[in-house]
Amino acid sequence: MLPASPRARMAHDITYRYRPDPNLYYLTGWEEPESVAVLRLQGDEPTLTLFVRPRDELAETWSGRRLGPQGAIENFGADAAYPIGDLSAKLPELLVGVDTLHFALGRQRPMDDLVLAAVEGARRLARKERTVFPYTIVHPEAHLGAMRLIKDDDEIAALRRVCDTTAAAQLAAMRACRPGMNERDLEAELDYAFRRHGGVGPANPSIVGSGVNATVLHYDRNDAPLRDGDLVLVDAGADQDHYKGDISRTYPVNGRFTNRQRQVYEVVLEAELAAIRAVAPGTTLGAVHHVACRRLIDGLMALEVLAGDPEELLSQSALAPFYPHQTSHWLGLDVHDAAPLDVQTADIELKPGMVFTIEPGLYFPAGAEGCPADLAGLGVRIEDDILVTSTGCEVLTSAVPKAVEEVEREVGSGKGPVQE
Repeated sequence: MLPASPRARMAHDITYRYRPDPNLYYLTGWEEPESVAVLRLQGDEPTLTLFVRPRDELAETWSGRRLGPQGAIENFGADAAYPIGDLSAKLPELLVGVDTLHFALGRQRPMDDLVLAAVEGARRLARKERTVFPYTIVHPEAHLGAMRLIKDDDEIAALRRVCDTTAAAQLAAMRACRPGMNERDLEAELDYAFRRHGGVGPANPSIVGSGVNATVLHYDRNDAPLRDGDLVLVDAGADQDHYKGDISRTYPVNGRFTNRQRQVYEVVLEAELAAIRAVAPGTTLGAVHHVACRRLIDGLMALEVLAGDPEELLSQSALAPFYPHQTSHWLGLDVHDAAPLDVQTADIELKPGMVFTIEPGLYFPAGAEGCPADLAGLGVRIEDDILVTSTGCEVLTSAVPKAVEEVEREVGSGKGPVQE
């Protein structure tokens, strides 16, 4: 049983643009709010029952056309469809004869209450019919997480499109960047390009962190000036055809790295390239992470931030103050895409069709213990989206340059902010 995501409120009576629940969309293609899909076997035959908003001329005048129950059958292949108001009455009947219900308890309290009442109703009906009812409730991502890890050809095509759009937006921001602009100017470049190239907007709040703001991992205020001599870290992705992109690039606001900035940047770049080279079927994200961490340790030793035996430094978590996050996360219908609940992400064996990020970084917050004064306030992250292939991997976001000379050539080479 998969309910639609509730509408999220932006203000008193204004909601954000609606995004469908990824699991519901993945299995049915259904995109409307206030809906529930129930998938079950009738004997050996799979059946889909959809509960959806009924047609309503007045409501559709304000918020757009609804497909209604008949449209759910005709356009989405539902075996049966009913108004959403019928859910509480009909759900107990649908639960009779099954011993396990796959449902995400704890996300929507009203839906939790409705489901638990329906299970009790199914128990009473099952007693009369001398059959079973749901004895067990299982989170659907226990199975859907594994299914969604492997992308089919259509999904890979969608991911290529959204990665191309994300790359175009990152390039637009890089080319527009100049001292005296504001972080929000680069965010505007991203937003404009996301939509201009076919997306509906950002996959998540864009991170545009200049100077010390780059050391805040999920910084999204994006309201500080871009100062001559600072770096700016831009971590952003498009939302297109419901799939998400995610690219990070770090570059000098004025188009030229200082020697120290370049040294840190090249450490992170080498860690990312080494991690990408490590990707192949049969390895794991844990192994990829280890490769990146080892290169970062070596780099921090060369920068005279750390000293000692590299493996001992790794085992002692000496890297954590400067690199507190993982190297990868899955990518797909979500920016941090679904995965099996019963296996640690780091232990999942890589297979062709999996898509994830590789994003090492180094961060030196001002005042951090052991941080050289000339690195204080410096943050660098480089991130690409990776598709596992039968022979290794493909970088889906290679259109955005990251070599030092290429980055310096691109920064500031465009016409400037979109408002000009």
